[in-house]
Amino acid sequence: MVPVKTFETCLQAVNDADSAQGLLDAVEDLAELNDQRAIPTLIQVLGFNNPGAAVAAVEGLVQIGIPAVTPILEQLDGYNYGARAWAIRALAGIGDPRGQTLLLDAAANDFSLSVRRAAARGLGTIRWQDMPESKRDAAMVQSQTVLLQVTQDDEWVVRYAAVVGLEALGLTQAETDKILQSLSHLKHHDDTAAVRARAQWALEKLAPH
Repeated sequence: MVPVKTFETCLQAVNDADSAQGLLDAVEDLAELNDQRAIPTLIQVLGFNNPGAAVAAVEGLVQIGIPAVTPILEQLDGYNYGARAWAIRALAGIGDPRGQTLLLDAAANDFSLSVRRAAARGLGTIRWQDMPESKRDAAMVQSQTVLLQVTQDDEWVVRYAAVVGLEALGLTQAETDKILQSLSHLKHHDDTAAVRARAQWALEKLAPH
């Protein structure tokens, strides 16, 4: 008979895990419960040196959604860039507008390319409908401004993420001239073929005719 996986047993399994695979399995089980009580533990896992478990924790936090935002923001690790990158991914996946300020700063200024990349993607997928209408336009301009800046990042993977973010943002805006101009420039002039191709794809989605 398969034992029932309760919050208590799953939490204990995470705490008792003595191998990378064991931790991954335990975190996956805990995340699948979609239980808000798991939020502190899932955030803690982001700081472990276990990418598989971190991915499972991020997915669990994104699944829990809005209730996880405040704890993530309050417990963000300023010293562990790996944990910070995973936390940014979780915030980006949830899309809550409260995470925008952090995403803006991370995309533009963080020393870690993985953090900048995750933040750039997230700036395009904020749930604008959850933001007061009076603040929405200005906030979208903020995201656009930083994403346009990030298209000049030294790391091609960050520029690629900026293209993804700009495409998503462009699909929600009526005014896309600056986005189209930036994507056209990248399409023709970026040093990396993958970025040029992704810019072309974004242009086709935003200006198909």
